[in-house]
Amino acid sequence: MNQKSDIVIVGGGIIGCAVAYELSKRGISVSVVDGRDVGGGATRASAGMLAPFIEGQHLEIMWTLGSRSLELYDSFVADVVSDSGHFVPYERTGTLEIALDKASLECLERAAERLSSVGVKCSLLTRAEAIAAEPHLGSNVHGGLVVSTHGFVNANALTCSLHHAAAKHGVCFITASEVIEISSHEDSVMVKTAGGTLLSGAAVLAAGSWVGRIPIEGVSPLPIRPVRGQLLRLLWTEASLARIVWGADCYVVPWSDGSILVGATVEDAGFDECATVSGVMSLLGAVCDLLPAAQGAGFDTVRVGLRPATPDDLPVVGRSAAMPNLVYATGHYRNGVLLAPLTARLVANLMLDGQEDPVLGEISPSRFGEF
Repeated sequence: MNQKSDIVIVGGGIIGCAVAYELSKRGISVSVVDGRDVGGGATRASAGMLAPFIEGQHLEIMWTLGSRSLELYDSFVADVVSDSGHFVPYERTGTLEIALDKASLECLERAAERLSSVGVKCSLLTRAEAIAAEPHLGSNVHGGLVVSTHGFVNANALTCSLHHAAAKHGVCFITASEVIEISSHEDSVMVKTAGGTLLSGAAVLAAGSWVGRIPIEGVSPLPIRPVRGQLLRLLWTEASLARIVWGADCYVVPWSDGSILVGATVEDAGFDECATVSGVMSLLGAVCDLLPAAQGAGFDTVRVGLRPATPDDLPVVGRSAAMPNLVYATGHYRNGVLLAPLTARLVANLMLDGQEDPVLGEISPSRFGEF
């Protein structure tokens, strides 16, 4: 395999597929290479939550990134479904964040004030109101916070649809072909794989937790570490939950087929992708504490993924200082699905139009050195 394209994307998860789709829609020839199947990394264990005002509460820049990307989601999903012809389950029914003690309730009160001050629609609920909004909650509830703009998407279905939509725009997907090295070759980038070499004018590194394991000529590895997340799929036997329910130790995402996703552990376990008894037990205990009726649910599966985390928990998106025709799109940690449409647009605008969005200054690889 010796192939040439305008841009090579290393990584076939939701970020890599979203970037490939955006670039190909703009008439660019793209190849995507991955050592696994498309969506076979962290994406497979994602619950697909679109909730920037929970995940990003402690990082101002994550509010900006998450809210901007969430605004793109309706049109993003509509375009992908139209181009691929594949249905993507997608709901914007909101989140209900639950306080199980007084301190947590005070945190929700502060969050509600902050959200309201910037125009985010939310409702602070008393104990009685929270139970009325979600009758399956236990008696230990102190109150809740509803953010109505939040939602969720089936991450695996979305990645599959992105794959098909990008392929219809001419993107070549090369799977089961591990990348061995990335290097400069005259004015081009050479991507060496187990199956051959890909030569392109530029490359996008979107390999998630594996970014630091790919040798890049003259470039030190980024400080990205894998964080294991275990996610449960349970067969819910009660009346459907109205929206995502979020507690201190777990979140619960309801699906129309009667299942619920319960996640997710946060474990520094290196590149170990095995499910563990302790991880499963901690999630089962947390969901039963939050929703006692979960004790009667059926156990279906446990999924495991390695999320790419940076030292400051922010993504890395931007041009390499050491190899200018290499662009990073990685380190999204627990927000890869949420940030996929925005990341794709930021990368495409940067590579094709030279447009340096101001937000790139906050998430550039240069914050960690000359990468």
